[in-house]
Amino acid sequence: MKLHQLAPSLAILPLIVSLTTMAAAVEPVVDAAPASKAVAKAAVPKVEIPRTAVFELTDPLSKRIYPLWVKLPRSYQADSTRHYPVVYVSDAPYAFQIVSGMTRFPMNSGKMREAIIVGLSYAKGDKGAQSRVRDYTPFNDSSWKLTTGGASHYADYLETQVLPFMAEHYRVDDKERTFVGNSLGGLLGAYLLLEKPNLFDNYVLGSPSVWFNGEQLLSLTAKPRADDKQARRVFLAVGALETPAKAGMQHDMVAGADKLGRHLRRQLGDNLVLESLTIAGARHETAFPTTASQGLYWLLARDGEGSIQ
Repeated sequence: MKLHQLAPSLAILPLIVSLTTMAAAVEPVVDAAPASKAVAKAAVPKVEIPRTAVFELTDPLSKRIYPLWVKLPRSYQADSTRHYPVVYVSDAPYAFQIVSGMTRFPMNSGKMREAIIVGLSYAKGDKGAQSRVRDYTPFNDSSWKLTTGGASHYADYLETQVLPFMAEHYRVDDKERTFVGNSLGGLLGAYLLLEKPNLFDNYVLGSPSVWFNGEQLLSLTAKPRADDKQARRVFLAVGALETPAKAGMQHDMVAGADKLGRHLRRQLGDNLVLESLTIAGARHETAFPTTASQGLYWLLARDGEGSIQ
C-alpha cells in the first residue's frame, strides 16, 4: 500500500515510501496466463490511502529512526485557518489503516469531527515485536527474551520529537490530542495517562496488557496535570472472550480492564470521564476495530451524538 504525498506546503519534504507492512498489491483474476508475468504485475495499480505522507523522526538519545505516518482530513487544504484534533495511533503497521478506514465515512458525512490521524510506527531496523515490547512496556521484566521497560524513554521521544513536529508543520489543536493503543499499546496509553498526563487529553485503550510484570501498572499513582480543570476522557474496551476460560487466553484481559477502570477512578476522581465497553463475541485478535470505531466516535462525534449505548 502506498501513501500519497501532501501538497508541498510544508517546510520540509515528506519521505514517501511504499509500506510493504500494510498491504500487498491486488492481484487481478484472469482467464489465461499473460505472455509476460513481469509485465502483468507491473501494470497492476496498488491500493493507496489519500492525503497521507510518511516522515522519519530521529530520537536524539537512542538514535533510533521512527517513521511517522500522517493522514490529513478532507477539508484540510480548503480551510487554511482551521485547526484539527489529532489522533495518535500506536502499532501503526496494524492499526493505522483500521483507524483511517473506519473514520472516513463518519468524518466525511459530518457525523464525526474531522481529525488528523498520526500513525506511530516501529523503529527502523527492528522487528515489530522487538520495537513495541521495548517501547510500550513501562517496567523491566527479565523473564522476557526481548528488551522491556522502555516506555519512559519512548514517552520522552513523543514529547520532544513527535508532538513538536506536528505542531510546527500542521494546524493542530493542542488542546485535543488523543492516544489510541491496543494490547501493549493499551498498557502504554494507561502508563502515559498516569505518568505523563500532559501529553494527551483523551485515550482509547483497547484490551490493555494490565497483567504485564505482575500488574505493576496498578501500583502507579496519577501525577498532576498542568491544567486539572480539564477532565481526561478515557474509552476502555475489551473483548468478552479475552479470558482463559472462553478463548484459552494466558491472561484474563476482561478482569484486567475492570481493574484498570477501577484504578483510574480511584486515582483521577472527578478529573476522569470513563466509558467502558465489553465487546460481545470478540477475541483479543478481533476486538480492536470495534474498540477504535466506538471509542473515536464517542470522543469525536458531533455534539449530542457520541453515545455508544
